[in-house]
Amino acid sequence: MSESCVIPVVKSPTDYQAFRISPQDTNRLAIVFDPQIANMSLTFCVEIFDVGGKTPPNRHQLAVEMFFVLKGEGIASCDGKTVPIRAGDSMLVPPTGTHEVWNTGSERLYALCIMVPNEDFAELIRSGTPVELDGEDMAVLRRVSAPVLF
Repeated sequence: MSESCVIPVVKSPTDYQAFRISPQDTNRLAIVFDPQIANMSLTFCVEIFDVGGKTPPNRHQLAVEMFFVLKGEGIASCDGKTVPIRAGDSMLVPPTGTHEVWNTGSERLYALCIMVPNEDFAELIRSGTPVELDGEDMAVLRRVSAPVLF
């Protein structure tokens, strides 16, 4: 039996690169792992929605996209089915499902987002405008109760 070991890549939130895909977007994506880093076809990021923010309607031909809400509340829609989401909820979007996520709360909405296979998602994110993660973002990502100033 052949066994292989992958040396883990360890990153902290200060290592994440964040982007706004289009200048008018009201959400940002902080890349945790992508094919460039993980050497496999996946994208793992943290999606941050400003108050009132949302994703544009989108779909993927091959990829399954998974979300896990870390903080905040909103609405998720897939192929016309709409459900409320909040911290602790998860959502699985099958290939070809047209989906959107809205932040309907009074604070930012944070969700882990995993797409397998990558289907050029990481490349789309990286083609956007680089943005900084602020103290509020870092507090959520580090799971501290007060904003951290950097």
